[in-house]
Amino acid sequence: MSQNPHIIVVDDEAPAREMVGDYLKMHGFAVTLCDGGKTLRAAIDQKLPDLVVLDLNMPEEDGLSIIRDLKSRSDVPVIMLTATASPIDRVVGLELGADDYIAKPCELRELIARIRSVLRRSGPKAATEAKPAKQQLVRFGTKWLDLEAQALRDDDGNEHPLTASEFGLLRVFAANPKRVLSRERLLELANARDAEAFDRAVDLRIMRIRRKIEPNPAKPAVIRTIRGGGYLFAGEQP
Repeated sequence: MSQNPHIIVVDDEAPAREMVGDYLKMHGFAVTLCDGGKTLRAAIDQKLPDLVVLDLNMPEEDGLSIIRDLKSRSDVPVIMLTATASPIDRVVGLELGADDYIAKPCELRELIARIRSVLRRSGPKAATEAKPAKQQLVRFGTKWLDLEAQALRDDDGNEHPLTASEFGLLRVFAANPKRVLSRERLLELANARDAEAFDRAVDLRIMRIRRKIEPNPAKPAVIRTIRGGGYLFAGEQP
């Protein structure tokens, strides 16, 4: 993450857009203001930001379509701003790869806290050692989870993209091997911001994770479903 993270604020309402932008600038962020998907894409073509703050409810192109397009282009973190979006919209936004959401009108201090939290979880990590400490690597089926770098890699060292929420779940499983974790416990340990939306999306997130780590995703053995209980990480295999 750069010394002055670059944030793009996307909102079709100029007063709201400028208020958020001014507040972020006061707290040391570099800010670009966009009024919709078209100007967002133009800004990203110039320079990829560290994070996007995106209003879901816009007249020309809704935020969910923008998230889908954005995540197909890059892995930039997204915080959704929602005024009237239904819970299912938040679920879809999270499943499309958004990292957090906050209701409008938002408390700007909370928005700053959310931004910093997502940047810590999603920002690129500078390598400080030639090789991570052994205890920072956890085997998940066909992949290795690097807890320090917040990265998922295969045996050849190739990195496989993770959203912040996917990493959060894997981190919880890594700290609790061979323990049954209910959805509620996963929410608590993963510090989920939107418990209601995350709870409905957790099964889909687990499905996506399994596609990345399981030798046979159709018959998961690394992260197992415990009927009536939740999920269990089987632990590193010998």
